[in-house]
Amino acid sequence: MDRFLMDEDGIYYALDLGATTCRVLRIQLGGRGSKIINHKVEQHQIPQELTSSTSEEFFDFISLTLKEFVEREENGINQVPDERKELGFTFSFPVRQLSISSGVLIKWTKGFAIEDVVGKDVSQCLEEAMSRNGLNMHVGALVNDTVGTLALGHYYDKDTVAAVIIGTGTNACYVERSDALIKSQGLLTNSGGMVVNMEWGNFLSAHLPKTSYDIALDDESPNRNEQGFEKMISGMYLGEIARRVLHRIAEESDIFGESAYHLSVPFILRTPLMAAMHEDDSPHLREVGRILEEQFQMPGISLKARMLVVRVCDIVSRRAARLTAAGIIGMLKKIGRDGISDVASGRTKGKPKRSVVAIERGLYTNYSMFREYTNEAITDILGEELAQNVVLRVAEDGSGIGAALLAATYSSKR
Repeated sequence: MDRFLMDEDGIYYALDLGATTCRVLRIQLGGRGSKIINHKVEQHQIPQELTSSTSEEFFDFISLTLKEFVEREENGINQVPDERKELGFTFSFPVRQLSISSGVLIKWTKGFAIEDVVGKDVSQCLEEAMSRNGLNMHVGALVNDTVGTLALGHYYDKDTVAAVIIGTGTNACYVERSDALIKSQGLLTNSGGMVVNMEWGNFLSAHLPKTSYDIALDDESPNRNEQGFEKMISGMYLGEIARRVLHRIAEESDIFGESAYHLSVPFILRTPLMAAMHEDDSPHLREVGRILEEQFQMPGISLKARMLVVRVCDIVSRRAARLTAAGIIGMLKKIGRDGISDVASGRTKGKPKRSVVAIERGLYTNYSMFREYTNEAITDILGEELAQNVVLRVAEDGSGIGAALLAATYSSKR
């Protein structure tokens, strides 16, 4: 991250591959400290059939999507003929990183099953597809979404030491001293630091306060005993946890009357709907009533029952936010940036270091109560004085823009 010199200039692209969409991005850098002049982002749905197709079919689709975006963006702009463009590739699946710009796919997750990609360098697969489709572009950086978000955060603020993705899924990364990592011993880095991708969604511990609802959700999931932390805090699962609680209430009481059948349908309550009910400030919770009637065929629900629904949403989201905050403080504690470590060891005579955590994706950015509870928990854990030195900062489109920045940085050093 310390390689950002703020003098990169020109136009760079990024391809951000997600579970159901791919985002294509273009950024323009001005050089000489002017940072990012402008950026453009487009999001495209990945056809479901391509997630179990072949390597050629899949990478042809995303390379053609990228090519069409480039052609639209560069229409009428003077370009050097046949000039090779640099691309940051955000690929958030398990890979064995071979270099800054290459990595071998270990296995697919998120419902993908393109078997002939496993064991191959995904950057090479993409470059071959771009070549087949007449796009002169080179993968300058291969990263996952957390590292891209960390890069964008660090680009704007050198005190950025960690990044968190908290949306449909969740993950985190942080900057660690190279000599503190057993795996990196013998590897040289210019900065003395290395980015650690935690894959914290798969964190499991006997200390995690699981409920019967968490256990049942995991038992009935296709990836049982995996992604335990993710199932307690991410947008994929919060609505489902709330639904399970409400369904049990409906079974054991008559507060919802005879119209609670649809509460038995798994994943019918999506987290955006849960957030909308939780944050309803209309008189008599009319929005909660509307959602229950239109989405769950539960008309005429009493105000008392609506208040109960809001309370359940509040408890589920607050727990998730506090667990997220605990994970963030755990990262900062590991690298001695929580303030408490400095005070306890006597390493600081003055004010603890300021630590910025870059955050991306909708659960934190769009769900205001979740965001409020996360910030509240940081203060509860650290205390008001030390919490002032921890800044949670949204890095919009960070996973893609950060990848483009890294491509720009490393291409300029060749």
